[in-house]
Amino acid sequence: NGSFLFQNGVSRWASRDLADIVQTQIVNDVRAGFQPLWTRRNIWHRSYSESRVPEVPSMLLELLSHQNFADMRYGLDPRFRFAVSRAVYKGILRYLSSVYDSLYVVQPLPVSRFMCRFVGKGKLELTWFETKDKLEPSATPDKYIVYTRLEDGGFDNGVEVKSNRCIVSIRPGKIYSFKVAAVNEGGESFPSEILSACQFVNSQGEVLIVNGFDRVCAPSSFSRDSLYAGFLHDEDPGVPYLTDISFVGKQYEFKRNKPWVNDDAPGFGASHANYETKVVAGNSFDYPYLHGKAIKQAGFSFVSCSQQSVLTGDVDMKQYKFVDLILGKQKQTFSGNVKNAAEFKTFPLALQDSISSFCSGGGCLLVSGAFVASDLCGGERPLSRDRSFLENVLKCRFRTAKASVGGEVKVVSSPFKAFRKSAFSYFDTPNAVSYYVESPDAIEPADLNAFTICRYAENNKSAAVAYAGRYKVCAFGFPFEAIRSERDRVGLMESVFLFFVGN
Repeated sequence: NGSFLFQNGVSRWASRDLADIVQTQIVNDVRAGFQPLWTRRNIWHRSYSESRVPEVPSMLLELLSHQNFADMRYGLDPRFRFAVSRAVYKGILRYLSSVYDSLYVVQPLPVSRFMCRFVGKGKLELTWFETKDKLEPSATPDKYIVYTRLEDGGFDNGVEVKSNRCIVSIRPGKIYSFKVAAVNEGGESFPSEILSACQFVNSQGEVLIVNGFDRVCAPSSFSRDSLYAGFLHDEDPGVPYLTDISFVGKQYEFKRNKPWVNDDAPGFGASHANYETKVVAGNSFDYPYLHGKAIKQAGFSFVSCSQQSVLTGDVDMKQYKFVDLILGKQKQTFSGNVKNAAEFKTFPLALQDSISSFCSGGGCLLVSGAFVASDLCGGERPLSRDRSFLENVLKCRFRTAKASVGGEVKVVSSPFKAFRKSAFSYFDTPNAVSYYVESPDAIEPADLNAFTICRYAENNKSAAVAYAGRYKVCAFGFPFEAIRSERDRVGLMESVFLFFVGN
């Protein structure tokens, strides 16, 4: 209508203020967390109807281009998506604060170092810690909400807790699961990972489940000179946060000089379309429950904790006879140019120390994951300490990465009679039920008292190793939770614990 004012009399130049504040927040946060040289472009003053027609301050945000390979290396990373989305939210909040001349509070980050332990018959203590937001001092929690799930039901509406710990009552033989959200005047954080516990009156023992799978990341990518670049889903398809709805198919055109002609010949970056409209499962952060169901069937009580709680010393593995370490698709991953070290290592040095101490005390360790050996020894220059830990503590030797693409495993004969011959499959293609394992590790025995107990059906490569000596270890080169059938998971878990408690 040509007016320079909104209907409430505020200048339309308020939209310019909104755009400036949001853009500043995004650029500052991206530079701090991912790319110090992130480019800040000009703000455009154009007559777009989407921002011209509304009678409220409006802006259009274009951050990345799906036709720009460098952009999409960030755009496909769930952590980058979260950081940018949070920056947009903070920018809008700061704009409103300036308009109304009021203080603002940013919602907290998810809690960390989550753990649970039995503190008596029918009593479970939950403990967690706030996560400091280095970019936002106001994002400090005032209280927390603890959500509870009984067996395979849904989570309740939560209970408010003032401190970072609480004691809950549990019924014997029932699996309870918990997640925690931090709360302040700005709102509620994203939920924590999910921990589970179950207590039997006459249990065969107590198991500590350690959730070491917290990785989310973009697919593996490469750039070779100015000729070839792209995403290698067969190398590593990445790990979505919870689920992904944007994956349409694997990239097949890697030549940078291939131009877009039309939608049938889109040029560089072209991908297959066989997964359009399909949901792909990622990291659910709910694997202690899945492992726990199988452990319960084996007749054992269990509690669970995050890997961070072990690394910080909040949880002492030596207090338990049995430990189940979940590593899923955990492996060293780089993101952006700010951090010089990789994240998501399967066995950080502090965890290696804890496991070594646990084993030297005669413990029984179950560990499973797609990269349990290759993440330690598969690089060009593996650390001697990493190799020593794998071979001298876990009693495994790295044979090869990408050992199988068939998703089929068979239990084979060994001196350990607890492992009965059987066959099962794991998720090896994108699906809506579970994250998938494109090609896991082959591991072999590294001790005279260690033996192969599973092999990949397609090529007979060793898929799992069991060791019995001063302590016991069962190491699987594929993730336990990726096994398709619950019946197969229960059967395998029962074999593991029969091996642990047997002579």
